[in-house]
Amino acid sequence: MARAGTYPVHSALATAAEGVLPDPLDHFAEEHLRQREICGMLDTIAAAARPDRAVTIEALRHLTTALPRHLHDEEQGLFPSLRHRSEPDDEINDTLDRLDADHARTAQFLDAVIAALGRIAGSGGALTAEEAETVTGFAAHERRHLIVENAIVLPLARVRLTAGDLDALRQAMVLRRAPDTNTDSTGDRDANWDGEGDGDGDG
Repeated sequence: MARAGTYPVHSALATAAEGVLPDPLDHFAEEHLRQREICGMLDTIAAAARPDRAVTIEALRHLTTALPRHLHDEEQGLFPSLRHRSEPDDEINDTLDRLDADHARTAQFLDAVIAALGRIAGSGGALTAEEAETVTGFAAHERRHLIVENAIVLPLARVRLTAGDLDALRQAMVLRRAPDTNTDSTGDRDANWDGEGDGDGDG
């Protein structure tokens, strides 16, 4: 029997586990760096007369696979764990409430951003002025969100979460990345753009 936190060598879970860093908080930090890179790509796409199709597809894959998983990791794992472990003096609940509201705003943006990028990935044209405004607005929103998470949430989580909390958080993240597992009610969006795979990796 595999010990706690490990998986059979050739299983789908073992493959998924290889994609999640041993410390899940380090994994969140790496994903935040990747998200900032994607925001830069989105600004470049919005400003281009003829956006690079490969860059557009790369951004689409992230938005349809890695980003939804990341939001689920936070909403269903990191944020509830931090609420449970925080002390009253930490005053973190209001911040987490705002971040949850930010996630709702992200979801409102996301369909329009994906639709705009999908259109130009297929046509090779540029974004309309309205689409470009939506895409750059989304990127700006995500950057503001990441500042709070990096400056407040992750440092506090490193202090408050126990080894058991981190193990449970990581195992849930692994399950969310394994094929044919239903760990939450929403899955990744279809990201098989141009038949070139099912999305970029996290982190």
